[in-house]
Amino acid sequence: MKKLTRRKFIKTGILATTGLILLDSFWFEKYFIEWNYFDISKSEKNKIRIIQISDLHFDQLRFFHKSIAKKINILKPDLIFITGDSVDKTEKIEHLNLFLKLIHNSIKKYAITGNWEYWGNVNLDELKSIYSQNNCELLINENRTISIRNRDISIIGIDDFIGGNADFVKATENLKDSATNIVLSHCPQHRDIITKQKGNLNIDLVLSGHTHGGQITLLGIVPFKPQGSGRYLKGWYNDSEPKMYVSKGIGTSILPIRFGARAEMVEIEM
Repeated sequence: MKKLTRRKFIKTGILATTGLILLDSFWFEKYFIEWNYFDISKSEKNKIRIIQISDLHFDQLRFFHKSIAKKINILKPDLIFITGDSVDKTEKIEHLNLFLKLIHNSIKKYAITGNWEYWGNVNLDELKSIYSQNNCELLINENRTISIRNRDISIIGIDDFIGGNADFVKATENLKDSATNIVLSHCPQHRDIITKQKGNLNIDLVLSGHTHGGQITLLGIVPFKPQGSGRYLKGWYNDSEPKMYVSKGIGTSILPIRFGARAEMVEIEM
């Protein structure tokens, strides 16, 4: 048996470490979804359960999409919010459709645009039609009010901040007086504008995505954040009102890897 030299030992260690990093970046952090649960309810009575899906960047229906749909159907949420960057090309809409059809049609869904819907010149009429077929409304500077368990809930959907024409004032026109107001805004930086424009409107929650949690982070250092991220990266921002959650999302853009920013699904009770 040959003696393992120090040089060979170091070389083997480097190769093994590199292999593990590549496996983590190209496989584990992309396809093994982290499910995060939060309870922000003010009382145990009439709680609603919502699921946030962000930044799908759909290319094709994969095994992990099927597992996401399966878990959603088990959880039976009251609402699903799709917070932008679902597709970056019109021809990808059909793959998104296949995914949405796996989720129980009875679950009400609301979606907004992200920058890639605009940068990819996605046909928004076709996207809106596919969403509609799956009990999902695409809100572009619009609001809807629904009642769940005797609670009036208003959903305010903002157009994308950097690719579209985000207009919070327009989105809140004719807004009904509700016990709960939820804002969907793809780029978290837009929260800073919402804070200035909301006036006396009580906003219970802002849901954003866009950042991918940095997508690639090195020892806590984020080399790149996309335009529209502002000072935000991931998770909760509740230092001031309105409180916001920034999802790391599901897909990837530019580079097909994640490192230190595992793909995420979000479940919130409120």
